[in-house]
Amino acid sequence: MAQGNTVPEKTRIGLVLFPELTQLDLTGPAEVFYRLPDTEVLLLWKTLDPVTSDRGMSILPTATFETCGKLDMICVPGGPGQIALMDDEETLDFLRRVAPGCQLVTSVCTGSLVLAAAGLLTGYRATSHWSSIDQLALLGVEPVSERVVRDRNRITGAGVTSGIDFALAVAAELHGPEIAQGVQLQMEYDPEPPFAGSPRTASPDLVRDARAKLAPFLARRRAATERAAGRLSG
Repeated sequence: MAQGNTVPEKTRIGLVLFPELTQLDLTGPAEVFYRLPDTEVLLLWKTLDPVTSDRGMSILPTATFETCGKLDMICVPGGPGQIALMDDEETLDFLRRVAPGCQLVTSVCTGSLVLAAAGLLTGYRATSHWSSIDQLALLGVEPVSERVVRDRNRITGAGVTSGIDFALAVAAELHGPEIAQGVQLQMEYDPEPPFAGSPRTASPDLVRDARAKLAPFLARRRAATERAAGRLSG
């Protein structure tokens, strides 16, 4: 972090990279963070082997849990692989170990469920993907249906594309609104979606159909959340 008039140190941001993550949960925020001044972005996993996303994209980690060193910010994205992370003590232990030294502890999409499973959102307000936000309550978190939620030094983004909004909010927090606005302009992030992208604006029939298609998967996610809730209360 910058220290007065001395040469600024780089802000070190770690994003957890795991199998079957949703790549935009990671790459959307990363695109913002890579454009920030005096910032080092680390893609973290247990090894440096390529990691495959839920849609088949291979992404290379740049550091491991053991070699990343001190971080100023940690971010956990979401995606189908989040279910396995809920039971992954190595990852949960890493998050518990690194979070106390971070200025910001953050997530995108269902990454908030992973933070919550590690006990890092207990008593906080947070958001998640609209299909699973209710599961936060099982883990002692107050669910908030907003695109970006800030509670003390926890910042969480809602589903997938919300990661860009989330990252711009983080950019403003770390470097001020002018830097964040400049990055947004560079990226030409000025969305004009042709269709509704939220249950608040989509048709009831579309939301019902989406929930029906997701139901078997959401049942698996809920089972993982319930297991995590049992460990937190044990």
